Amino acid sequence: MSMQRAMLVKFAIALLVLSVFEQVVGTDMIDVHENPQEKPPNQKGRLSLQNTAEIQHCLVNAGDVGCGVFECFENNSCEIRGLQEICMTFLHNAGKFDSQGKSFIKDALKCMAHGLRHKFSCISRKCLAIKEMVFQLQRECYIKHNLCSAAKENVNVMVEMIHFQDLFPKGPYVELVNILLSCGEEVKEAITRSVRLQCEQNWGALCDSLTFCSTLTPAPDRRHGAPSHPDAEHPKGARQGDKDKAGKGGLNPHPRSRSPGPRRASPDGGAAEQEDPETSDIRR
Repeated sequence: MSMQRAMLVKFAIALLVLSVFEQVVGTDMIDVHENPQEKPPNQKGRLSLQNTAEIQHCLVNAGDVGCGVFECFENNSCEIRGLQEICMTFLHNAGKFDSQGKSFIKDALKCMAHGLRHKFSCISRKCLAIKEMVFQLQRECYIKHNLCSAAKENVNVMVEMIHFQDLFPKGPYVELVNILLSCGEEVKEAITRSVRLQCEQNWGALCDSLTFCSTLTPAPDRRHGAPSHPDAEHPKGARQGDKDKAGKGGLNPHPRSRSPGPRRASPDGGAAEQEDPETSDIRR
């Protein structure tokens, strides 16, 4: 009897140890598989506390000269990128702009930097709210300091600044291009032509099937006073109407192929050599 009791006690202890071991191992496995799933939902929905503190500290210490304020918004959990690149691109090309363009660059960058410093501390940490604040500030500063007037007088320089690869993902760079596309037909067509060409160089024939290319491409056939319903007025011209519909559905690249490239490259180059003193003034 005593031996049986001893065996039962040993068996019970073995079961207890085994159950505890399984619980420990099971908990570890759950932690390994579940913890990574708990983090992603919050990564892009809200700016982390660490990023918020880093940006605020950076804004306080950033100087008034150059692109220091815009650099504060690079590499954050909300993926707000492009402000520093826009600033550096404007400063790098400032010598190619005329005096009006130089004034725009200096005033618009100062407006953006001032606005970011004052608005960031008062806004929610939600990524959507921060991005909308940045886009709204861009629109306010660009319009206030006459981006369109500067673009119309410096079309070729503006076109040189727009790079196809910078349009992805959507961000401040796309907002800049959208505002430029509203600056009149000359600016719109020049930028559209350049973006379309760069798109074809990167993606080839695939670019022709993309919606953004067709929306960027102006439709010349609609601007020559053509009747809106040709089939109703000319019943016998059904085939021609079908051709018109096909033309409207496609990208119609032929009118664009007749257009020459940038036509004012040499005057802009001359302006760049003559305006160097003003360029250095922009950086102050």
